[in-house]
Amino acid sequence: MNAVDKPIGYWLKHLHNLIEAQFDVALADLGVGRRHWQLMNLLSHGAHTPAQLEQALAPFWQDAALRLDALLDGPEGLVTRGWVRYGTAGGALGLTEQGRTAHATVAARIREARGQLLRGLTPQQYTETVRILSVMAGNIEDAIAEQNRTEPHVVSGSHATPDVRTGSAAPGDPRVG
Repeated sequence: MNAVDKPIGYWLKHLHNLIEAQFDVALADLGVGRRHWQLMNLLSHGAHTPAQLEQALAPFWQDAALRLDALLDGPEGLVTRGWVRYGTAGGALGLTEQGRTAHATVAARIREARGQLLRGLTPQQYTETVRILSVMAGNIEDAIAEQNRTEPHVVSGSHATPDVRTGSAAPGDPRVG
């Protein structure tokens, strides 16, 4: 079977699963996962409150068992490791010096993993692929929003999916991803 004979949904799900597996392998010896990385990467740009972190990571939290408190304070949590600290101003969290060092190590692994993912693609091909996926997502979001305006009971669910135009998502967002 030719690759283009499979529907886009197959390739999206397959690629998502492969990326998850690749991150697991790339980060296993460091004892962190993709969600730890995402949290560390957000905090590398400055302090965030737990609410800001939850909002930013909501699109990736399809698994209800995965929660911010476990990523921070669990046995393998970033606060537990001393990589993140709670601040005093509004409960904001930030990377510690040890956390910045760990972030640099993890970031190098992520760059390598991304390089493997993008091997054989030009920067223009990557950009065009992302643009096309963004347009497709926007088309579906618009269609669902229109359908909800005319038949509000049709679409329901608790998936939080990002709006490709704003990058935002909220728990309970009825858009299905």
